[in-house]
Amino acid sequence: MFGLEKQLGEELDALGVTRTETMDGRVYFEGDEAAVARANLRLRCAERVLIVLGRFPARSFDELFEGTKSLPWEAWVGKNDAFPVKGHAVKSRLQSVPDCQKIIKKAVADRLSGVYGLRWLPETGVTFQIDFFLFKDVAALMIDTSGVALHKRGYRPEAGAAPLRETLAAAIALATRPREDTLLWDPMCGSGTIAIEAAMILANMAPCLGRGFSAEAFPAFPPSLWEREREAARAAVRTDTSFEIRGSDVDESVLEIARENARRAGVDRRIRLFAADARTIQKPDCRGTLVCNPPYGERMMSPAEAETLYRKMGRNFAKFEPWQVYILTSHPAFERFYGRRADKIRRLYNGMIPCFLYQFFKPRG
Repeated sequence: MFGLEKQLGEELDALGVTRTETMDGRVYFEGDEAAVARANLRLRCAERVLIVLGRFPARSFDELFEGTKSLPWEAWVGKNDAFPVKGHAVKSRLQSVPDCQKIIKKAVADRLSGVYGLRWLPETGVTFQIDFFLFKDVAALMIDTSGVALHKRGYRPEAGAAPLRETLAAAIALATRPREDTLLWDPMCGSGTIAIEAAMILANMAPCLGRGFSAEAFPAFPPSLWEREREAARAAVRTDTSFEIRGSDVDESVLEIARENARRAGVDRRIRLFAADARTIQKPDCRGTLVCNPPYGERMMSPAEAETLYRKMGRNFAKFEPWQVYILTSHPAFERFYGRRADKIRRLYNGMIPCFLYQFFKPRG
């Protein structure tokens, strides 16, 4: 997702792979088959892991066709395998995504038909999703190894009225620098996503350990490889931790969803979930961090209701100093209603909604 490139790069460094390039919404790296499996299982801020087959100039449909056809698709796609095409174009002469899809599909089919000596490709076998990205007249052709997007960890079949994507929740939790000696509290937890992601970070739990990936069906990735990486991820989980995480909300019904999500994620014993109003909660006698994703005045509450909420939050959260506070919202005048300028602001996207993560970590003057 846009805005998470730095954190994703740091995650890749921790995996031991070599970063080669970073651009908006993408981080390129080099690694072997085990690195692909490890990235799918362990990356918290990534949406997909893609294998780049090649990049080439594509200023015309002819260049796109010939560049695509020159790539070694037969090294991956078998004679019976399916190869659907999707993608998008940014700042390029070729702007029609449907036309690009058709040309890439035809070029791959021509290549495979020639290699396998077939006039018709059945596409009844393993699915190799082809993803193209056209940027400034350069085409990148890739194979998706993730399948379902990685923000779908598998623990959240249900969510509240305005759910936060798991990858974004993980990025926000990472921004707070969660640690064992500091209570992390989400006073508007909804379905519990931030609290759950924070608990998984502190316990060093691989976020996608409980789900599958499309590359598990690829011949280049044998089952033994996935089992080794899963076993290594299980062995890395910390069971000797004593951190405390709280999640509270005024809505009792959404707390039931949060409890069930935490149970499915395997962190229900590490999070205390309870009913409380963020406007009246009281500071406990310990070090701590408040982090929340309040209504923006769009999908939940009217703008006026959200602004009233921000005023009351600002007055109550001031009583928590010297705790740090992290608040995500799309409201352009949040600081004015909250009653304080943020020490740092970070631009993020909640789905397609441009947002800001307001960070308060210095005591008021």
